[in-house]
Order: sequence, then structure tokens, then C-alpha cells
Amino acid sequence: MPSATRVRAAGARSSHLRLVAERTAVRSGAGSTDRTVATLLLATASLVVLGLVMVLSASSVRAYEDYGSSFLFFLRQLAYAVVGSAAFLLTARMRHTAWRRLCVPLLLLSVALLVVVLIPGIGTEAGGSARWIQLGPITVQPSELAKIAVIAFAAALLSRRWRRIADVRELLLPLAPVVGIVAVLILLQPDMGTAVIVVGSVFVVLFGAGARTRHLLAGAAGLASVGLGLMYVEGYRWARVVSFVNPWSDPQGSGYQTIQSMIALASGGPLGVGLGASRQKWSYVPNAHTDFIFSIIGEELGLIGGLAVLALFAALLFAGVRIALRAPDAFGRFLAVGITGWFGVQAVVNLGAVTGLLPITGVPLPFVSFGGSSLIVSMAAVGILVSVARGARRARRG
Repeated sequence: MPSATRVRAAGARSSHLRLVAERTAVRSGAGSTDRTVATLLLATASLVVLGLVMVLSASSVRAYEDYGSSFLFFLRQLAYAVVGSAAFLLTARMRHTAWRRLCVPLLLLSVALLVVVLIPGIGTEAGGSARWIQLGPITVQPSELAKIAVIAFAAALLSRRWRRIADVRELLLPLAPVVGIVAVLILLQPDMGTAVIVVGSVFVVLFGAGARTRHLLAGAAGLASVGLGLMYVEGYRWARVVSFVNPWSDPQGSGYQTIQSMIALASGGPLGVGLGASRQKWSYVPNAHTDFIFSIIGEELGLIGGLAVLALFAALLFAGVRIALRAPDAFGRFLAVGITGWFGVQAVVNLGAVTGLLPITGVPLPFVSFGGSSLIVSMAAVGILVSVARGARRARRG
């Protein structure tokens, strides 16, 4: 009986969430949906264009020193943006329900690639991590594909079980083992930052599906304990924690990147030193065009530029939540919630590291940082959000 009571309680909560979504859909017409999609596309396009401009500025010094051309990374990012646009058009034209069938094959492919990248001689290593597979001139990062595969799998599973989500067994099996396998493979690269984003995105899907708060808190506490243990046993990870607490304890070592990032942000002032005029990109801020590109944005465009980036992400997340609330079915709702949560979690993790509010994890800023796999998969995910919105429009008409 207690179990039945818990199931009914979870069903009531999920029914309430669904009722909120249905009322939102009733109040919103096609015009409102079009405005939401327009907001999503405008925010995404603005972030991509800003990323292209800032990659050119932030990478110009290193590109010229290493390759003799200041435009190398910019031209690559431009090519990635073109491929990402094609991926966006493809996923936007697909029905979002197709991902219910594709999620398992995509997940198996992601796991296989995550295993392959760990094989010596196949996985490309950089900075002590084996995260990439080199296919001629193309570099693939399987962990980026794993993000969307895990989110789609979680959405498909929970859309069938939301009435029984109070049952811990229904909640954990087989979702926890699947997410655990993907997270462990990513940790072995090692890439703890991406593992945190994958797990965090699943937690957002669980929250959107109506999972009990105490179950989520218990899971978060357990995973946080495991994360602290993993950081403690790995010297470089623990050094990042120590430098996060007090970067000045080792200003020329583990705290160097955080300190230089702070200097860049402080140097920008309200209006910045001017586009292209950064001093910190001259080999002071490591990874200036990738993980720490926001530092250069803050220096060159100032507080106004930094706030503009935050506003664009806020608009993107707002549109994603609106699309989730208006989704035509539970799967579309959870899929949209997961993708929106992924963008939000990754942006917070990156910006937190750049501003010294979180330990450095080495994850890119979505749509802005240099990186082909990240940009292409993220733009494809935006296309999925558009397809969910199109599904809602079709449901209202039909």
C-alpha cells in the first residue's frame, strides 16, 4: 500500500506538470510559438556570430605563432558553423518523435566511440586527455555526441514511466547503469567536466519528469561525494580545487589560469579595451579561444559585452523552457527540457570557471568557444528544439 501511495503521489505531481504544460499550450497560439522559435534562433545565431568574431580575435596570436596565419582557427570555426547549420536544418525538419527510435542506436554508437577513443594509437591525445578521434582532417569528440544520446534515451525511457516515477527501481533501472557507463567512459579520458554535464542534464530531465525531490537530492549528494573522491585521488584535479579556494596560493602554477582570467575580466572595465585589443590573449590566458574565451570577451567588450552574452543565453534558455511547456507529448517535453538543461548547465560550468566561482573543468562555452564537435552537435540540438515546437504547432492544427 505505501508503494501504491507513492506511485499515486508521483502520478499526481506529473499530472500537475502536464496540466501546467497543457494550460500553457492552450493560452499560446501559433503566433506565440513562432515568436518563441524566433527568439531561440536569434539567440543561437547571435552567439554563433559572436563566437566567430571572438575566436578570430582570441586565437589570432597563437594561430600566427604556431601556423603562420592568424585566420586558421577562425576559418575552421566558420567551416564548423556551416556544417552545424546543415545539421540544424536536418534535425529541425525531422519529427522529434524520430529520436525515440534513434536514441538507442545513437547511444550504442556513442558508447562504442567512447571506447575506441581510449585505445592507444586511435584516440588523439592533447593536454593529457584522449578525447578525440582523428579522421583525416576531421576531429571527432565522441563525448559531445554522447550528450544528446543520453538525453534522448532518458526522455524516451521516462516518457513511458512517468506514472511510476516514485518507484526507485523504475527511476534507476536501466537509466542509472546506462548513464553510469557513459560517465565512467568519459571520466577515463579523463574529462570530468563533460561527465558532470551529462549527469547534470539527466538530473534536469528527471526533475522535469516529476521525480521526487528527496530522490534527486539523495542522488546529487551521493554523486557529489563520488566526485570529491575522484578529485582527491587525482593530483591535478585536487590542485584545481585548491586553486579555486585560493588561486594566490600557487600563482605561477595551479592558480595561474584563474588569476589571468580575473585580470582579463577586470581590465575590460565597463566598455572594454576594444575589439582585437586584448593583452591577455598574448599567451597570458591559456586556452583563450576555447575554454576561456569569455575572459577575452570581458576584456575586449567589457562588462556590457559580458552581460550581452548572459542575456543571449538567458533568451535561449527561456525559449527552450517555453518550447518544453508547449510540447505535444511527454517525450517532446522531456527532450526539450534535457537539451535546455544541457545548455544551461554547460554555460554555468564554463562561466563559473572563468569567473573563479567554480573549479576549472575544461568545458567550452556553448556556441562561442572554438570546437567543431561541440558547435555542430549543439546546433543540431537547437534543431531538435525547433522540431518539438513544430510538433506542437501540428498538434494544435490537427
